[in-house]
Amino acid sequence: MNRLMISLIINEQNVIQRPVLENSVLKKKVFHTANFLFQDWLHFSFVLFPTMEGRLFGASVNGFRSVTKRIDLGKRLADILFDETLFPDIYRFAANTPHTGSNADFEQYLSWKQPVTTPPLHSVYPVIRHQRGKVYDWSLSTKLRRKWFSKKITHRHPIHLTDWYKDKQEQLQGLALLKEFFSRIGKK
Repeated sequence: MNRLMISLIINEQNVIQRPVLENSVLKKKVFHTANFLFQDWLHFSFVLFPTMEGRLFGASVNGFRSVTKRIDLGKRLADILFDETLFPDIYRFAANTPHTGSNADFEQYLSWKQPVTTPPLHSVYPVIRHQRGKVYDWSLSTKLRRKWFSKKITHRHPIHLTDWYKDKQEQLQGLALLKEFFSRIGKK
């Protein structure tokens, strides 16, 4: 991985640190909620690079509140995305599959049939026009860390996530059934 790629990842993660991760409203409504902590702890958040052959590559997201962990994740994702053996298949998926924000975009290619549980984003959320917030130069107040620039990439877990994704979907379905069961008991 070259220094420019690493620098772009470092910049991206530091640019969002103050307006997103340190935002008091988002801290309260997102980052300090039980749902967020639960997802983080059990690795229910992940970035996937699908292929039209039904293979999923990527990495689990955890420790998202840490800029250093997000930089590490960004470098691992770039390493996967630009791997010369994976890139052609990932690119082909991206170029040939309409993107709706639904898991159905890639689940259609999986070897097992998944019930569609995630609708297209545009059918659930309206388009929101954002105002650009106050811009500040993070590099004036943040000390650069040597480890951020390390070119060493360590994938602590397998990057081929197809079977892992299937397991996570089954776990989520099981948790949904438990939640439904307990909410019924609570209503009695």
